[in-house]
Amino acid sequence: MSRKMLIKPFQSIESAATATHNWRRRQMLRAGASTLVVGLAASLGLPRAAFASSVLGVRVWPARDYTRVTIESDQPLQTTQQLLQGPDRLVVDLDGLDLDQALRDLVSKITPNDPQIRAVRVGQFQQHVVRLVFDLKGSVKPQVFSLPPVGAYRYRLVLDLYPTVAPDPLMELLAQTERKEKRLNESQHSEDAMQPAPAPLAGPAAPPPPPADNSDAFFERYAQNTPPGAPNASPGNSGARKPRKPSSAPPTLAQRKAAPDSRGGDDGLEDGDTYAFTAPKTGKTVRLLTVAVDPGHGGEDPGAIGSAGTYEKHVALDIAKKLRAMIDAQPNMRAMMTRDADFFVPLNVRVQKARRVGADLFVSIHADAFTTPLARGSSVFALSEHGASSAAARWMANKENSSDLIGGINVKTADESVNRALFDMSTTAQIRDSLRYGSFVLKEVGEINKLHKGSVEQAGFAVLKAPDIPSILVETAFISNPEEETRLNDDGYRTEMASAILKGIKRYFAANPPLAKNRMT
Repeated sequence: MSRKMLIKPFQSIESAATATHNWRRRQMLRAGASTLVVGLAASLGLPRAAFASSVLGVRVWPARDYTRVTIESDQPLQTTQQLLQGPDRLVVDLDGLDLDQALRDLVSKITPNDPQIRAVRVGQFQQHVVRLVFDLKGSVKPQVFSLPPVGAYRYRLVLDLYPTVAPDPLMELLAQTERKEKRLNESQHSEDAMQPAPAPLAGPAAPPPPPADNSDAFFERYAQNTPPGAPNASPGNSGARKPRKPSSAPPTLAQRKAAPDSRGGDDGLEDGDTYAFTAPKTGKTVRLLTVAVDPGHGGEDPGAIGSAGTYEKHVALDIAKKLRAMIDAQPNMRAMMTRDADFFVPLNVRVQKARRVGADLFVSIHADAFTTPLARGSSVFALSEHGASSAAARWMANKENSSDLIGGINVKTADESVNRALFDMSTTAQIRDSLRYGSFVLKEVGEINKLHKGSVEQAGFAVLKAPDIPSILVETAFISNPEEETRLNDDGYRTEMASAILKGIKRYFAANPPLAKNRMT
């Protein structure tokens, strides 16, 4: 694919982002004027119906995890909703509204590939009551809640449509692993078919030269659970259970839980389980090293916005996708992304996804802004137990941790005790390993961009609080710096950044081999 073809889609996204940014400024002015009218009407004692709420914008964020519909207004909206079956549909009545063009536009915002919504119907149900009817593609568990004004947003009504059977990141990773095994087997068969027959009466072959003692060689051995300097171990010596022969399609989680293993016990997958397969070349059991790749922000949360209209969430997602492809191209690695499209994922859910798949490492990708456009350079952050390493680190952590407020979470369903427990379990060992991991990545990133600081910084980033996974946050550049914003819009730079992060990951694995997991499938 040519460089031009790679750039075009990204630029089109940013053009849309710029248009959205300008649109939001116009809508904020409109909202301010509307507020003045409402205040004047209230002071004159006019009835409520005389000044119905105004809709400032309607947005739809379809994703496999869930579809979010957001209705932004100048005043809080009162709603009632009911879930109907035969066929599946969700009916939402919006009180204090008259049908306008913004609500009519909701119909055209539903795309054919939306995983949850088939279509939507909008109409004036009663005086000052607008009815929305969502025709669904299947059974959903809706969450409807309101958000107060924050940042550039006014009042928001949020409709989150979760599929009744939620996608399991572990099962998706297993399917991905089996596809990788199939490709490796096909590649090996092709190589075997091309091998020339051995020459007759061949003399003794010269011993092969010893492999270079570099990080890739170490990485290869450690990925196979072979101690440094030791001969290649058999699967039985690695402490791992011999893998079953994979089927053409991965069994469901329920099937795995129901199937007894050879020991007569439960073979169901649990958090932290890993997946191994037999490498076609060696016949040895290979444990795939799992990296959780986390593109920052998404959906309602754009992240930082550059002066030219570049959205941080788009930059982060593009770099993350490039990194995922590079990781999946490694024979002994696989990647799991916390989001693979433009939708919002709460901070604690990002951590939970990484733990669900038993990730060996976690990397969160960002392109943040600072209070001055003069700030420049790339940075790598790890968690801190005892405060931030600098005032800038503290400021950036507070800004990133506000993502949940901007993106919008339903506080009524959030289990605060569980979230607190998760975020209080961070260990000294995790922070120590994260600092080591971050130093390898920082060195590689420094080869392609100026470093904001020459060492790994620390602060209380909520997304780095997986207690058992070394975790870092990479600020790829300052999107608030016009020169660095230009670099972030360059496909070549984004590719170099993804490659640098991968090199740092591989060097960390080489120097700090991950322990064999207790359970392997």
